[in-house]
Amino acid sequence: MKRIGVTGHRTLPDAVLGPVESGLRAVLGGHDGPLEALSSLAEGADQLFAAIALECGADLTVVIPSGDYEDGFEGPEALDRYQRLRLRATQEVRMDFPRSTDAAYYAAGTYIADSCDRLVAVWDGRPARGHGGTAEIVAYARALGKPVTVLWREGVARD
Repeated sequence: MKRIGVTGHRTLPDAVLGPVESGLRAVLGGHDGPLEALSSLAEGADQLFAAIALECGADLTVVIPSGDYEDGFEGPEALDRYQRLRLRATQEVRMDFPRSTDAAYYAAGTYIADSCDRLVAVWDGRPARGHGGTAEIVAYARALGKPVTVLWREGVARD
């Protein structure tokens, strides 16, 4: 079974949504055989990746960074999307952190990078804003020798 993981920004400017969605569909739909998708289901890139992976028939493995992870979602819509996707997961992995901290996010991100055959990064190419951010997980995966597919629209800045 091929395993594809995701790391990416929680906030995606409207200008990148089309190219990112097309790129995700190409990566997730362009494979032969069974597929496992690994995501922490954070708002933004993670949830978009998971939804498209499920549409493409992938098994979804959810990697939960901490015990209080659900408390960090911005508003009921994002939490509802998270819960709906989580219910459709084939497998759930929980990191051993009671609270959502940078260390918890880093642990979840490195778990995904360690466990996948390819990492998809919905990333603007800029440095991480904190420990466990997208740039740090991309660097970690590349250091492991994992192929990394970066999806973004050139010239678009993240807020």
